[in-house]
Amino acid sequence: MDSTQSEAGSFRDPGGFIFTRSGRVFRAITRHSLDDWRAFAAAPLFAELQRHRLLIPTRPAAAEPGLFPEGLAADAEVVEHERVPFVSYPYEWSFEMLKDAALLHLDLLERCLPHDFILKDATPFNVQFIGRDPIFIDVLSFTRVRPGEPWAGYNQFCKMFLYPLMLSAYKQVPFQSWLRSELEGLDPIAFSRLLSARDLVRPGVFTHVALHAWLQKRLAAARTSVRRQIRGAGFSKDAVAANVRGLRRLLRRLRPRDEKSVWADYARTCSYSDAATQQKEEFVRRAVVAERRRLVWDLGCNVGRFSRLAAEHADSVVAMDADPVSVDLLYRSLKKKGKPRNILPLVVNLANPSPDQGWRGLERRALPARGRPDLTLCLALVHHIAISANVPVESFLAWLGSLGTSLVIEFVGKEDPMVQQLLLNKDDTYDDYNRACFESSLKKFFQVQSSLELPAVAGGARILYYATPALHAR
Repeated sequence: MDSTQSEAGSFRDPGGFIFTRSGRVFRAITRHSLDDWRAFAAAPLFAELQRHRLLIPTRPAAAEPGLFPEGLAADAEVVEHERVPFVSYPYEWSFEMLKDAALLHLDLLERCLPHDFILKDATPFNVQFIGRDPIFIDVLSFTRVRPGEPWAGYNQFCKMFLYPLMLSAYKQVPFQSWLRSELEGLDPIAFSRLLSARDLVRPGVFTHVALHAWLQKRLAAARTSVRRQIRGAGFSKDAVAANVRGLRRLLRRLRPRDEKSVWADYARTCSYSDAATQQKEEFVRRAVVAERRRLVWDLGCNVGRFSRLAAEHADSVVAMDADPVSVDLLYRSLKKKGKPRNILPLVVNLANPSPDQGWRGLERRALPARGRPDLTLCLALVHHIAISANVPVESFLAWLGSLGTSLVIEFVGKEDPMVQQLLLNKDDTYDDYNRACFESSLKKFFQVQSSLELPAVAGGARILYYATPALHAR
């Protein structure tokens, strides 16, 4: 859009706010943060963090007619940020992604302290992934160290990074749904109640959970300024640095316990012959090379075989799967040297995707509001949506059609062993799940440009379709 749009999710910081215009991203810095911002922008640290791609590239923005929002204070400063290709949220990240975002926070702290700067908060919403790489996006989080004050972001770091990672590592409970419902993170007292007495001997639990919960209860009843008391205790930069080092050691020891998944091994166990696999790859390749794509979605990406293919011909690929283990395997493989850097893996259940939420439903946006793709890959997924989640086939295709994107989609017949597995303990009431109904519904929302029936293995048809948006979708 060509008009100036304020970002509804940036209202919480009184020191500034984000706005966009014509695809460009700006930050207005108000009087509450001007002194800290000017000191940070003038420090060698500012350039160093950008040079190492730890901080989003940021430069002063020159005033242009109609660019800045109306009513902007005369003494405010405006900077322009590099645009993130696709915004993601911590409740869509895998274990290793959240862990790397936490380590990025600690790395920034260690780099800041020798320059007399510190991070005033520690929310993962200040981190975005550009492809596989995490980067810090909030320049107003950097503030000058004030003598005697501790790291104010420690409590938030525990709630939004440490506890979710502990939940997965120590209790084998995926953290994504917890962070999605608790946008402020896991409360220390509530989290401590999920742990047993035996958990107290696990690394970090007694210090960062049990003591934290006890202290929170005590401070809740305090009638004096706790902040003043803590400042009076005389915290030093060395104490903050020691805490950061301890947290870094703890994070590096955390591992997800359950790394097994049926779907993570799908490439080996699925019902494709070698010939069918090759034909499928060639069909997808012809679709993705038809033109350079700005953004590709790979829905039900598994471990990213076709995401990698699309990444060769797209600026950015968002690879989504409901299985956290598969997404974690993809992310870890992407981190290896020489792998594509422009693939963003996310944990997304399309039958229950991330909604608009937060204050007035505007702080955190649903998937399409963050950027619609130019091409969507939807391979070997429809049967999971229709049979596992009971979503009508036409309703799913209508949603795909609403994206206004070109589409590569695969239909897997009921006789296929993978579909039979889904039906094993269900009554087959899926009258709309057949090739004729699928193709009829597909043509309501798309124009089919080409199709290919793959060689069947162990019974069951698998058909690929390349389609473009219908001119008059119903």
